[in-house]
Amino acid sequence: MHRATIARLLMTGAALATLAGCSSAIGHRDEALASKAPFDPAQQQRIRGLRGMPPVLDPDDLYAADRPNQLSPAVKDFPSRVYVPNTNSDTVSVIDPKTYKVIETIPVGRQPQHVVPSWDLKTLWVNNDLGNSLTPIDPRTGEAGKPVAVHDPYNLYFTPDGKYAVVMASNDRQLVFRDAHTMKMVKAVPASCHGVNHADFSMDGRYFIVSCEFSGELLKVDTEKMEVTGQQKLPFHGAMPQDVKISPDGKKFYIADMMADGLWVLDGDAFSRPSLLPTGKGAHGLYISRDSREMYISNRGEGTISVFDFKEDRLTKKWRLPNGGSPDMGGVSADGKVLWLSGRYNSEVYAIDTATGEQLARVRVGSGPHGLAVYPQPGRYSLGHTGIFR
Repeated sequence: MHRATIARLLMTGAALATLAGCSSAIGHRDEALASKAPFDPAQQQRIRGLRGMPPVLDPDDLYAADRPNQLSPAVKDFPSRVYVPNTNSDTVSVIDPKTYKVIETIPVGRQPQHVVPSWDLKTLWVNNDLGNSLTPIDPRTGEAGKPVAVHDPYNLYFTPDGKYAVVMASNDRQLVFRDAHTMKMVKAVPASCHGVNHADFSMDGRYFIVSCEFSGELLKVDTEKMEVTGQQKLPFHGAMPQDVKISPDGKKFYIADMMADGLWVLDGDAFSRPSLLPTGKGAHGLYISRDSREMYISNRGEGTISVFDFKEDRLTKKWRLPNGGSPDMGGVSADGKVLWLSGRYNSEVYAIDTATGEQLARVRVGSGPHGLAVYPQPGRYSLGHTGIFR
């Protein structure tokens, strides 16, 4: 998050038709969940997932549905694009990844923070944080619909059963559960920490871990009860936790910290004191490779990307952007060959070769690019943010 946004703490039916046609998780469940991956009922018994959640394909790999080009029938005909929210320009830049060119600029609401795929994969939601709205984009046509009024939508997630959207209302200090179809409020959960912003769900979907940027804390939230069940202060003075990502085997959560310059490694089930893995200055975004073997970590404060190997349980590489930069949030291409990251302070986007770490392109966009979404991506359904697919 741009530090300028800390100031936010001091500041006290066309869209519904789009929802009905594009975000009906129930009506399109069978289509959205289509996958070639085999399913063993015995494995489902092992997981005992959240009621209504699609079965876990592989208990040893949460990202088994995210293999290269394994697109759901729901998105297989969508054009490949990179959607970049420009927080200071109040626009979304649309990049053609084949040409590395901006092909369209879409006006949206005030301070768009993230572009978020809906649970059923059919809608992209632009989080207009200070505009107090969500702008729907149809990824099939690239057309934006009428904004939906939602207060303080800094970030957006979806429960694994596709039932609720969860708004990270950072300034309001709330986690707001909303109907995933209509976005009508169901329950506002108070957060006693400051700056709720990123999250990820456990393998069984029964809880999720939330980072609180401005107070340096973590929350554990019961998905079904919609209640905070745990809270802890990170053991680092001035901690500012950012992105959250669970390991492929579901045993650990990794939380990037831009002030501790590394990742907190957390046992989510126990919610015990985490340990710190140094990666680089301004650690920020976390992205899993298409083979589930590596995690890419953007170090915004030093213009680098660290690569973590899950099997070896260590950092194995560090890629440095030529001439520096401010790599922030992004995603991996459908084929797994390119990592796309916004350059938060440089009005640009970086395309990085995941085999070599080589910079393939720098694309000029609007001011303050943040949570860009590469779309479509493989997976059966989306848990939100810039694309957490399972």
